[in-house]
Amino acid sequence: TGAGALLAAAFACLASVAPASAETLAGALAKAYRGNPDLNQQRAGLRASDENVPRQMSGWRPRISASADAGVLHTESEGLGASSGSRSSGPRGFGLQIQQNLWNGNRTANGVRQAESGVLAARETLRNTEQTVLQNAVTSYMNVLRDTAILNLRRNNIEVLDQQLKQTRDRFNVGEVTRTDVAQVEAQLAGARADALTAQSNLSASLAVYRQTVGTPPKNLAPGKPIEKALPKSVTGAMSSSQTEHPLIQSAMHNVDAAEINVKLVEGELLPTLGVAGTLAKRWDPS
Repeated sequence: TGAGALLAAAFACLASVAPASAETLAGALAKAYRGNPDLNQQRAGLRASDENVPRQMSGWRPRISASADAGVLHTESEGLGASSGSRSSGPRGFGLQIQQNLWNGNRTANGVRQAESGVLAARETLRNTEQTVLQNAVTSYMNVLRDTAILNLRRNNIEVLDQQLKQTRDRFNVGEVTRTDVAQVEAQLAGARADALTAQSNLSASLAVYRQTVGTPPKNLAPGKPIEKALPKSVTGAMSSSQTEHPLIQSAMHNVDAAEINVKLVEGELLPTLGVAGTLAKRWDPS
C-alpha cells in the first residue's frame, strides 16, 4: 500500500492548477486508490495471507486438552435382613494433558518461512493491482477529456456547416450556385452529424469506464500535464528497472521461494518428532 501511495503521488504531477470546483487527476487517482473494488479485494486477500504466519507459528506453542465427566450411580440390592437396601453415588473425574513440540523435522520453522514468502508475494500482487488500477484511472481520465474535446469539435463543425448550408441555399435562390453545391454541403452536414453521434457514443463509453475505475462520475475535469519528468531517462534504464522492481517479477520470485520451502516441509515428514507430554487426572468412584 505504501508503494501505491508513492505511485499516486508521482502521478499527481500530472494535475494542473484548476479552480476549486474542478476535479484534478490527482483527486481522481486518490478516489480510485481508496475505493476501487479490485484494490479492496486484493487488500482483503493480503490480510488473509498475513494470518497464515501466526497460524504456522502456533506449532511452537503447547497444546492443552482437558476432559471431565460426571454421573449418577444408583444401586439397589435385595437380601435377607440388613443386606437389602439401595445406595446412590456420583462418580466423576477430570483429566488435563499438555503436549509441547520440541522438534518436528523443522516443519514448523519451514512453515513459518513459507507463510512469510506468501505474504511477500501477496504484497507484490497488491502492488501490481495498484499500478493497473491507477493506470486505468489515468487512461480513463484522459479519455474523457479527449472524447469531450472531440465531441465539442464535432458540434462546432455542425454549427459551421449548418450556417454554410443556409448561405449556400440563399446563394442558390439568387442563382449563384447550383443544386449540386447545395447537395454537397448537405452531405457534409450529414457526415458531421454522424461523426458527432460517434463522438457522443465514445464519450459515453469513456464515462462508463471512468466511473467503473474511479467510483464516481467525472465532473468538470481539469486538463492534465505531460509526464515526461516522471519517466525514466532512457529505454535501457526503464527495462533494467522493470526487471528488478516490477511487482509481477517480485511476486513470482517469492512464489518460487515458497515452493522450495514446501519441498523441505515434505522432506520433514520423513524425520522423527521429539516432544514432551504431561497428564494430570483424578477420579471419584464409589469403589
